[in-house]
Amino acid sequence: MDSKKVIIWRVYILTALMWVFGLAIIGRIFYIQQVKGTQILAKSLEQEFKIFTIDALRGNILSDDGSLLATSIPIFEVRMDVGSPNIDQETFDREVDELASKLHDLFKDKSKLEYLAELKGGRRENNRFLLIHNKVTYEDLKQLKKFPILKKGKYKGGLILVQHDKREKPFQELASRTIGYQNSVEDLFVGIEGAYHDQLKGIEGKQLRRKINHGDWKPVFDANELDPQNGKDIMTSIDIIIQDVAEGALRRNLTENNAKQGCAILMEVATGQIKAIANLVRDDKSGEYFETYNYAVAESVEPGSTFKLASMLALLDDKKVGINDRLYIGNGQTTYHNRVMKDVHGIRDGNITVAEAFEQSSNVGISKLVTTAYRNNPEDFINKLYSFGINKPLNIELQGEGKPYIKHPSDKEHWYGTSLPWMSIGYELTITPLQILTFYNAVANDGKMVKPMFVKEIRQGGVSISTIEPVVLNEAIASKQAIALAKQLLEGVVEHGTGKSLKNNLYKVAGKTGTAQIASGSAGYNKTNYNASFVGYFPANNPKFSCIVVVNNPSMGKIYGGAVAAPVFKEIADKIYATHLDIHSNELKKDTIPDSIPSYRGPAYFEDIHDLYAQLNINLDNRAANNEWVVSQRTPNNIKLETFQSYPDSIPDFTGMTVKDAVYLIEQMGLKPEFEGNGQVVSQSVPSGSPRIKGQIIALKMDNL
Repeated sequence: MDSKKVIIWRVYILTALMWVFGLAIIGRIFYIQQVKGTQILAKSLEQEFKIFTIDALRGNILSDDGSLLATSIPIFEVRMDVGSPNIDQETFDREVDELASKLHDLFKDKSKLEYLAELKGGRRENNRFLLIHNKVTYEDLKQLKKFPILKKGKYKGGLILVQHDKREKPFQELASRTIGYQNSVEDLFVGIEGAYHDQLKGIEGKQLRRKINHGDWKPVFDANELDPQNGKDIMTSIDIIIQDVAEGALRRNLTENNAKQGCAILMEVATGQIKAIANLVRDDKSGEYFETYNYAVAESVEPGSTFKLASMLALLDDKKVGINDRLYIGNGQTTYHNRVMKDVHGIRDGNITVAEAFEQSSNVGISKLVTTAYRNNPEDFINKLYSFGINKPLNIELQGEGKPYIKHPSDKEHWYGTSLPWMSIGYELTITPLQILTFYNAVANDGKMVKPMFVKEIRQGGVSISTIEPVVLNEAIASKQAIALAKQLLEGVVEHGTGKSLKNNLYKVAGKTGTAQIASGSAGYNKTNYNASFVGYFPANNPKFSCIVVVNNPSMGKIYGGAVAAPVFKEIADKIYATHLDIHSNELKKDTIPDSIPSYRGPAYFEDIHDLYAQLNINLDNRAANNEWVVSQRTPNNIKLETFQSYPDSIPDFTGMTVKDAVYLIEQMGLKPEFEGNGQVVSQSVPSGSPRIKGQIIALKMDNL
């Protein structure tokens, strides 16, 4: 083959190879654009664009009057881009010393030299994310933004802020365990925080952002962007004033009796709303009491004598006894299957009525009544208790409710010959304080058992979107006749029996004391560990509130419910009576005051007395209208005000003035007041008209000592 043909063939081959190579490139381009292009573009966009989750603001938990019980506040993690090239070295060297000093003054967690060493070390190491402080409040942040270097902002000052939300309880320990918290170990919420977590947490938002310089992400418009929806507010039934009273009274009582723990619950009779719930447990190291465990809701214990109401209601509803029937308890001791049962003390000659057995909390009396009535058919007694609903959990919204245990005779493994008499007085069964209170509340509510409720309303943006209505668990736990007799027995406990410390002339209390020995495992019961309790309602003639107080293991000599738990009940009830006029008796005493114009006894501040008579719609002769202090005189048609005579160099007559006005006037004169009692002044230590000496002590006696 000549050289010409060789060259031509080589050209053909080279051309073919070029065509093949070109077609391969075109094919590859086509493949990338049409097949892989979508994936590559998505990956590219993923590096440049990213969808961020925006947390919703958690809703508030409120008291019944709208006060904040739990809320979220912003907490900032403050870091510094101390290695930023935007912070020139000259500025850093000149201002870093002052910055370290101010950080020390603000946070006081490190010395100035420690801060200085960290800042300079971070600069040398080119640290772009140096931690300054991880729990900075908004108020502290406002100060920090004025500090040297940092005041120049993010880029020129290296200030980096990472915001977090922190849950705060403005009232600190008040109802703390019931309000709840986040258990970070198990990543769950407890209390009301847990029960209403879905409503409180809100809905997360979504936002598309694009990566810009310095690694920051800038929001960009996206039609599919979702704004976060803040959580709803939960309005509880808790009355913060009564809650404070309950916790204060319980803490003082536990301290005085050196008790292990205790609880107090106040419930509204008609609705079941929990107005106060206090749980305090002693810390053995410090000796202080804290609310760390919801004993009232979670701990199922033997109630002791407070359970005698259930036994009596069973007897009354089954018409086994009448409250005036008589029985014989001897010296207050009896035996069941070689097991001895004793009363605390005997009652007269042992011949007593059924009412007295209950009022004096006779173990022998109540157990004899139940044993006699149900000996042959103990299941009838247990079934009657079951019909009250006290063998079932209340299924409240809070997690962790203790389960009641009331065994049945069919449970051959746990039913003994002594079970019937001992269960009748509150042993060999367990129930929580909230469950026993709910039973008593049903009696106060004429037999209607309502479910305890902790939340009454759900709000969004301050507007009510849902109201929680009361739930009736049992329309009638017993007949009206039996309920009426049970109420009579409960009133008798306070009038004549073990609850006499609660008897008063202002309002009537009905209830029952309880003193239960605490079992010590296989060792059985001892005579050193007790639960003292009182549960009842008030006013007895028109029940509005029910309350239970339980004190666990008092160790200062007093163990009975009437002596240990009743004082806490009384303090709570007294506060309610003083602040809730709607529970006062509607019966008004006949007016014995003569039909005449009343005059105010003693000198008074002009504006006060003017407002008083204006509210009474009584005409005033305002001749002394320009005087600060006045006295009043009654005339046939009106009240005449005259100037209160007070001479510059002598002591005036303070008789008849209120303690507030007298003290104010004495201090204005440069004198020192002392007073005994309250009300109006009836005498003074320095007679009126005596020379006035600066700094002189004027002792006042009031008409209410």
